[in-house]
Amino acid sequence: MDLATAGETGDEVRALLRRWHEESDAAAREDLVGRMLPLARSLARRYAGKGEPLDDLEQVASLGLIKAIDRFDLDRPVRFATYAVPTIVGELKRHFRDRGWMLRVPRDVQEHSTLLSHARERLLHDLGRSATVAELAQATGLDEERVLDVLAASDAYRALSLDEPVGDGATSLDLVGGDDDGYERAEARAMLHDGILELPAREREILRLRFIEGLTQREIAEEVGISQMHVSRLIRRTVERLRERIAVPAAA
Repeated sequence: MDLATAGETGDEVRALLRRWHEESDAAAREDLVGRMLPLARSLARRYAGKGEPLDDLEQVASLGLIKAIDRFDLDRPVRFATYAVPTIVGELKRHFRDRGWMLRVPRDVQEHSTLLSHARERLLHDLGRSATVAELAQATGLDEERVLDVLAASDAYRALSLDEPVGDGATSLDLVGGDDDGYERAEARAMLHDGILELPAREREILRLRFIEGLTQREIAEEVGISQMHVSRLIRRTVERLRERIAVPAAA
């Protein structure tokens, strides 16, 4: 049985959906969740090994399943599983996007960051040294300004998962003791928030325009009234300052 039909037996699923949507029958909703959980868990396993615990991924997939149950339109002539699969997958992808970046950055920056990361590794192997900005621009088809912009934004990325294998069956979490990593992330976010509040007003505005509004460096320069190169330098310097704020307490 494939994913598009998993959990469905005749019209039983649609009947349960109808009981939930039209009669608010909580038992029908619970039955639906139980029937479709194997589908959600199967989708979660597709994303295992990418830096997030499988238990967490299954919880995210289950949340996506519940959203699919609650949002399904009974008037649509489609199987529920056909609708549920992209809903669950979307929830899993949002989880990785939101957990991976400490600063919310535009989607195109995240995609270009991945492109640059692959190019840097390839050029390091081919050249035997770190690539220059010009070489990265040529390898990726991005202009040099965009390369600098993405590299600055990439500093906000959580590059190493605590579940990353480090050999002999150990993970990164084993190297930092037994503290709950959730508390560390919460503390880091709190320090990041405080650090942003302590920035000069212009730097805060530039971060807002870049990472929240999604403006380009050129657009920010016009908005703030400084040169585009100055904007680039301020973004790199400000992000580095925030990184140091988070790193110093952890190393103390």
